[in-house]
Amino acid sequence: MLLLNPKNYQDRNYPDERSKEIMLKTIEFFENKGLAKMKEDYYAADFTDDFTEFIKKEGIFETLFLPKGYGSEDQYYSTYRMYEFSEITGFYGMPYWYTYHVSTLGLDPVFLGDNEELKHRAVETLRKNPLCAFGLSEKEHGADIYSSEMKLYPQEDGTYLARGSKYYIGNGNKASTITVFGKIADTDEYVFFVADSQHEKFELVKNVIHAQNYVSEFILHDYPVTDADITTRGPKAWDDMLNTINICKFNIGSGATGIVTHSFYEAINHAAHRNVYGKFVTDFPHVKRLFLDSYCRLAGMKLFGLRATDYMRAASKEDKRYMLYNPIMKMKVAIQGEEVHEMLWDIIAAKGFEKDNYFSQAVVDLRGFPKLEGTRHVNMALIAKLLPNYFFNPKEYPEVGRITDNRNDDHLFDQGPTRGYGKIQFHDYNIAYNSVDLPNVNIFKKQIKAFADWLMLSGMDLGKQMLNDFDFLLAVGEIFTIVAYGQLIIESAKLENLDDDLLDEIFDVFVRDFSRYALAVNGKPTSTPEQKEAILKCIQSPVVDDDKFNRVLEKHVYSLIDAYTMNP
Repeated sequence: MLLLNPKNYQDRNYPDERSKEIMLKTIEFFENKGLAKMKEDYYAADFTDDFTEFIKKEGIFETLFLPKGYGSEDQYYSTYRMYEFSEITGFYGMPYWYTYHVSTLGLDPVFLGDNEELKHRAVETLRKNPLCAFGLSEKEHGADIYSSEMKLYPQEDGTYLARGSKYYIGNGNKASTITVFGKIADTDEYVFFVADSQHEKFELVKNVIHAQNYVSEFILHDYPVTDADITTRGPKAWDDMLNTINICKFNIGSGATGIVTHSFYEAINHAAHRNVYGKFVTDFPHVKRLFLDSYCRLAGMKLFGLRATDYMRAASKEDKRYMLYNPIMKMKVAIQGEEVHEMLWDIIAAKGFEKDNYFSQAVVDLRGFPKLEGTRHVNMALIAKLLPNYFFNPKEYPEVGRITDNRNDDHLFDQGPTRGYGKIQFHDYNIAYNSVDLPNVNIFKKQIKAFADWLMLSGMDLGKQMLNDFDFLLAVGEIFTIVAYGQLIIESAKLENLDDDLLDEIFDVFVRDFSRYALAVNGKPTSTPEQKEAILKCIQSPVVDDDKFNRVLEKHVYSLIDAYTMNP
């Protein structure tokens, strides 16, 4: 079964008993809590203290977050385990996922840093208080991290006093390990240091949102800092900050996949048992199309996420393909989740507003996911830098299979300087696409060829066009993104033994998306007349096969009716 279903999660393959225990105990925690209590806490905006206590009691973050060499003797860091846990916490609610997500963001700068004693101290702190926080953004600067006003002021005795404030900092109310990004006051040198929310010089101003998760504003008032509290300083502090985001924004796609999966179960259960005008809702033709399209998008989210996980785990100094797949995981997967939710809401209509459903909170919470850890625009700008090498300068790499074992993901904590991004190379995307001979995949391949021709026609001026018009860059970037997205889905489908009918229906959706994005490029004022004409060749129609449509609908979609309902 491709989608997460807590009712049969024990059947998954795990590399060790500890990994299995974590996932099953987490599911048990939420199912025992039940939907009614979960919703009560959600509307009361009660912080996730019960989840925090559970995490502490079971030592879950110790297992998930620490790389090899820290914690237990058999400790290892696995992006696959992080994916699984992120999807589960998203499935049960964004506040729990967020508590997890910002904790790993907060801890990673310590283990990317240079201070070995601080790493061991952080392990002990994690056991006493599993919550961590990432003190990066500021109220007046937001994502403009170059302009950080948090400063360490050197003192005569060799220590420092920290002065400044941070904004939008998750877990800032409870975290004992808060990695704070700032500058040395007299040199403007970048620095990462650790602070504790319970220190007397730490002022917790407020929660800047009204929700269960605590997104804090805090101020450091001459907060004492010594060299023992500094993780890194200089250019490496800057690199550690970006590399932390590289690791952790992957959680956004997996968390979004979990959220949408739960909503899908609620929607299909409701529609299947609701009779209007003498028919069950699932019998209406337009509802069949909405359910099939939403399932295909959701299946694509899951397939891409699993395959992108493999490339995160296989990463090395010689193989940085994850630097493309990671922002796609953060941005594309989360936005796909929004599209799925819109279709499901069209089906269940007013039911989606009801306060006792999971769905009603999910539609609100999911909207925030594409905006976390860099906006869509920031991530698309990164992706666009990789376009020339992806299409025209492939490189051979050893084959990467499905990686679910207990190896340590070494490279993630040794990513090195954040230079040379545009030089990253990829394996030839044609290998995946040419391995499949299906009607809609073949149409999609024609669209890719037409886009590659459009890129050649655009030539070197394309870079200037995108640089000068961000709206144009977004439109072009959407096409590039869907090509890489489809490539990894094909690779993943083979590893998951996905049947051809479902894969072809997924690409029925993607053919339509490709055409939509091409039309958007055609409509941009920045497009030249030659570009406008050439991009229209990307507009194609999918191959219609009613028998295949109905097979996939019955086998993959309607078979999920009553497959999962959360304990009340």
